Amino acid sequence: MALEEHNSQLVTGRNYSRRQLFEDVEYTTLLPLPVLRYEFKKQQYVTVKKDGYISLTADKHFYSIPYRFIGKKVKVMFSRYNVEVFYNYERIALHIRSKNPFKYTTDKEHLAPNHRFVSELSPERCAILAEEIHKDVKLYILKILEQSKYQEQACKVCLGVLDLAKKVGNERLTKACQRGLNYGIYNYGTIKKILEKSIDKQENDESEQLKMPEHGNIRGKDYYK
Repeated sequence: MALEEHNSQLVTGRNYSRRQLFEDVEYTTLLPLPVLRYEFKKQQYVTVKKDGYISLTADKHFYSIPYRFIGKKVKVMFSRYNVEVFYNYERIALHIRSKNPFKYTTDKEHLAPNHRFVSELSPERCAILAEEIHKDVKLYILKILEQSKYQEQACKVCLGVLDLAKKVGNERLTKACQRGLNYGIYNYGTIKKILEKSIDKQENDESEQLKMPEHGNIRGKDYYK
């Protein structure tokens, strides 16, 4: 081939060819190709939120950061496949990139010890914990889980409800959940309000309803008179 002939010819005014120069000098200094393909990276600066996560704006996805960096401003470098987080030029987190919006990617080692239990919660685990208190508490927890689109958030709500038993006891929480089932309202605020107003201690009255919160968008029963 013409290229092979060209490289094998002596260079004008020299006693070596281009191929000889390559084999004697350049070839021995070549390094192997990188194992990983080169990736373009983008960057952004964010502040680690109080819950120990940062949000990658491009995907609206959340990634965990070691809890000691909560409140710190960090640099996020992300490519097609990975998300790296740096603080003072030190890489403090590495995650596989996910493009599922409003979801969380968590490294359990990043969480404070008292938060790791929450991260391990699942709907099944919430149901088991609730059943240990009472079957009606379990039923109320299942109602919360059924109406929520986001598992992580729903589990946190369930844990909040279950934690109320530590303050008021299993019996009062059970009665509060029974009231909540009667009202057909399934959230933490409802159970908390029932307990705060001691509605769980009152005689059960099916006609009784929780007072609606005051809000400009809620007309109330008097509007229709």
